[in-house]
Amino acid sequence: MERRSFLRGAVIGTSAAAFGGSLWHGAAFAAPAQPGAGPYGALGPADANGILLPAGFTSRVIARSGQSVPGTSYAWHSAPDGGACFADGTGWIYVSNSEINPSGGASAVRFDAAGTVTGAYRILSGTRQNCAGGATPWNTWLSCEEVSLGYVYESNPWGGTAYRRDAMGRFKHEAAAADPVRKVIYLTEDETDGCFYRFIPTTWGNLSSGTLQVFKASTATSGTFTWQNVPDPDGSPATTRTQVSGAKHFNGGEGCYYSDDTVWFTTKGDNRVWQVDLAAGTYELAYDDSLVSGGGAPLTGVDNVTGSSSGDLFVAEDGGNMEICLITPDDVVAPFLRISGQSGSEITGPAFSPDGKRLYFSSQRGTSGSSSGGITYEVTGPFRA
Repeated sequence: MERRSFLRGAVIGTSAAAFGGSLWHGAAFAAPAQPGAGPYGALGPADANGILLPAGFTSRVIARSGQSVPGTSYAWHSAPDGGACFADGTGWIYVSNSEINPSGGASAVRFDAAGTVTGAYRILSGTRQNCAGGATPWNTWLSCEEVSLGYVYESNPWGGTAYRRDAMGRFKHEAAAADPVRKVIYLTEDETDGCFYRFIPTTWGNLSSGTLQVFKASTATSGTFTWQNVPDPDGSPATTRTQVSGAKHFNGGEGCYYSDDTVWFTTKGDNRVWQVDLAAGTYELAYDDSLVSGGGAPLTGVDNVTGSSSGDLFVAEDGGNMEICLITPDDVVAPFLRISGQSGSEITGPAFSPDGKRLYFSSQRGTSGSSSGGITYEVTGPFRA
């Protein structure tokens, strides 16, 4: 990142902390989670937007693919996917990827302190099938290409030049999560035999150079792990996932989220949420639908994941019954919301506003089942602190 952009991010990062962002509570998960009563109670009937929510919560539509974002002249992109929020003075910005190929890229919606949309614009263009990604502590958006030999792009939520980050490896990228303690970025890979990676920048805050490492472990679902350098991060002629003997393979890496010395990531091929204790050097399952007692797993089709200030994980479904489920620090998994009438879609891009009072997400294909029918929502309500 250029020095001017980096300094801007550093200043914005300071204001983000003052605004009340990313101050996560420690979570004491003792995996795997089991179904139970969620902290917000049962889902009510579908509202006018077709969303089932607990009492006290309301939804609104922020944007629809191919249509101007209300209050702006900017046409929202197709197939909205991974997203994140960034503090912006007294307001905030929600960024969203576009999972189409070719084109792809990412867009942003800007809000004032009252939550009114004040602008919308493109922040990344000319890329392919941008699926998930992740925010950095210096307030940039890492947008990941979910294609063979795909790249990570670092873009500015306020607009301007985006940068391709070759050193972060070429593979079917899915999500990214920044760890400011160890000064690394974790990366998932959406392959049936994909790996879990971390990128160590030469200089924290500058992703133009560094070392790509892969997660190594010898046991199936829990144990200790190590990291080993990937010899050729460019993925050619050998793919990154096949270069290191003993690298642990995961069935379809998806969302990734970091908080308090722990990183969680999801694997859609086996409906699991993995939990890596970075301080202890161990890993285990936070959730596995095949281990749910009594049948009737509430969470299937695991995909994007984020967290709240209470320590709850919010996991979006790709399919399933179109729910966002939460996993509490007490190891309870329960539905938080459900979208009705959109069985041909998937839920993407969950992210909280910096004050934790609003949750943004998209239905990638909406009611039409087509990438041109995406809908981006906001849910407001009494989220617990």
